[in-house]
Amino acid sequence: MSESFAGVPLLSTPGDAAPTGANAAVTRFHARYAAMAKRKRRNDICFALGFAACLAASMVIGDFDPVKIWNGLPRLHEFIVKILPVLRWDSLGADFAEWFLPAKLWLKLLIETVLIAFLATVFGVCGAFALSFPASRNLVRNRSILFLSRRALEIARTVPDLVYALIFVFCFGIGPLAGVLAIAVHTMGALGKLYSEVNENIDMKPVEGLTAAGANWLQRIRYAVVPQVLPNFVSYTLLRFEINVRSSSIIGFVGAGGLGQEIRTAISFQYYTDISALFLIILATVAVIDLVCERIRHHFIGHEKLA
Repeated sequence: MSESFAGVPLLSTPGDAAPTGANAAVTRFHARYAAMAKRKRRNDICFALGFAACLAASMVIGDFDPVKIWNGLPRLHEFIVKILPVLRWDSLGADFAEWFLPAKLWLKLLIETVLIAFLATVFGVCGAFALSFPASRNLVRNRSILFLSRRALEIARTVPDLVYALIFVFCFGIGPLAGVLAIAVHTMGALGKLYSEVNENIDMKPVEGLTAAGANWLQRIRYAVVPQVLPNFVSYTLLRFEINVRSSSIIGFVGAGGLGQEIRTAISFQYYTDISALFLIILATVAVIDLVCERIRHHFIGHEKLA
């Protein structure tokens, strides 16, 4: 027996004829669902096996040995003990003064480091802003322009900024200029990628409206795209500035200015207490910059109450 509604069979029994109508649609649905579930399970298993294989290969290539890590942990403790100064309560002020003895030189180099990061971020943002729009698939129909813009951003962010610093030190000599150019090029590539992805997620209705009104490409970008993407652009820019402060303190290893040269000297001559002092200076600087950038970001996007 089978039940029916308005003449359409809903359920069938083994004695009924082949399913027809709504019953056939339900049968096809269950068959397709079972096939999709089977395919999903197969894809999940393949992904899990591929991930496990990549993880195992990475651990082998990376020489990830739990025994070696366990044996090396005491060395880490030994290094931390070496870089920490001896602070005595009865001579705490004198000990701190000795710990940060070259503070005037470090402060000068710290200001140089921050200014290198700031100027490099400004230059990098200008390049990323200009290239992000022709690198967005939804804003450019010319495939040649899209291809060239994307490849330029890829080249800029693929080469590490330390390598760029070596190149620019060779071209322009030792000094902050090499650091500014190195970080600016890498910043342009990294931010250009992020900016273009933000552009591709915009609402295209304002763009279509301006196109129908006869606006040219630059006018559409200015009045339909930029107002939508600007808050995200600001957020990514502030984050990148914080990253660039850390980068500018590293590229000094190759003579590109900033605190990096002092860090290199301290490591080379094994001035362990200087290493910890420089680390604390960089940590404090990055923390202050993070707080300031957070307030600027919240103010810009209208979340002042969250600051």
